[in-house]
Amino acid sequence: MFGDLMGMMGKLKETQQKVEETKKRLDTVLVDEKSSDGLLKITLTANRTIKSIDIDESLLEDKEQLEDYLILTLNKAIQKATSVNETELAAVAKEGMPNIPGMDMFS
Repeated sequence: MFGDLMGMMGKLKETQQKVEETKKRLDTVLVDEKSSDGLLKITLTANRTIKSIDIDESLLEDKEQLEDYLILTLNKAIQKATSVNETELAAVAKEGMPNIPGMDMFS
């Protein structure tokens, strides 16, 4: 019994390390999003850090319109990055879960 427990603890520690490595790797995964007309382009990492914002000159004339563009496009970009982030981390976590009888009903 204790051997099984020690094995599970080792597996959990290994999984935790893989999760941390995946989080670091997600800093290098770039997600691009643009407004429907292409006037605003945003790039962020899968860890949701903004890397660049490219604003077409025409948007600089209307502050309110630019704010609307930023809100819409940033929210879409964050949703996309969050999806990538959660999918990647869930895959690593699921792969590293110890085989505990009865726990498969929760996946």
